[in-house]
Amino acid sequence: MTFQATGPAPSVPEPMGDDVLRFIGNATVLLRYADLTILTDPNFVPRGTEIPLGYGMHTRRLTDPAMRIDELPPVDLVVLSHLHADHFDDVAREALPRSMPIVTTPEAADQLAEDGFAALQPLDTWEVHEHRVPGGRLRITAMPGQHAPAALSVALPDVMGSYLELWAGEEADPSLRIYISGDTIMYEGLREIPDRVPAIDLALLHLGGTRVMGVTVTMDAEQGVELLEVLRPTLAVPVHYNDYEAFKSPLGAFVTAVDRAGLADRVRYLRHGDVLPLPRR
Repeated sequence: MTFQATGPAPSVPEPMGDDVLRFIGNATVLLRYADLTILTDPNFVPRGTEIPLGYGMHTRRLTDPAMRIDELPPVDLVVLSHLHADHFDDVAREALPRSMPIVTTPEAADQLAEDGFAALQPLDTWEVHEHRVPGGRLRITAMPGQHAPAALSVALPDVMGSYLELWAGEEADPSLRIYISGDTIMYEGLREIPDRVPAIDLALLHLGGTRVMGVTVTMDAEQGVELLEVLRPTLAVPVHYNDYEAFKSPLGAFVTAVDRAGLADRVRYLRHGDVLPLPRR
């Protein structure tokens, strides 16, 4: 599987088309592939907005998303790694139709049901959900994730990674396979992934080194490179960095760690609004 050349993305965002990924900001991406439109972790509050982290703590957004939620094309399905305000904010809660299919953790599904969302698909780790449209098919497998070391895990929501297999036709093998880490730290459970999935064409890595109560609760630069070495995807795109005050590991630290590890040819860096064309087999 061949992606377009790696390296810095163009400074002018490309228009949204077919078979592309657009990076909106934080962990929010818009995938258009095989007549399916998938939105991940919808976070559309503007720069300067304070959002809650729980237990009376807040963090301020430092960037603007690349588009407003009312500029989205029709979305078939939302993939939500967990229910934190930088992944599902008040803008999404108010604007998304209550009939929107949302694939997420059982804990998040229970809370969203209280807000009236009616097309929820909760998944425990390794459970599978399929979604079809006339021109394509999607299979989502919930991947392991752990938002914090054991001592702090009770204070943070359950989190899931996702493995998306997309078919553009009736072929036996998927046309594209995408792994989304979700807000996880690097831990032993992630090492099971290569034994359970055949291959990863594209990996979206949630980075940032988020710190809560003095504890790192998302991958920092070194952990991101460690996961990259474990998974060995064809291409990786870092997301979830530099967007909030709580993020303490900047993108530059990941770039340095990737270069030091000799993995620069496996990583593509996108700015907000940039588009990555997605290949078909």
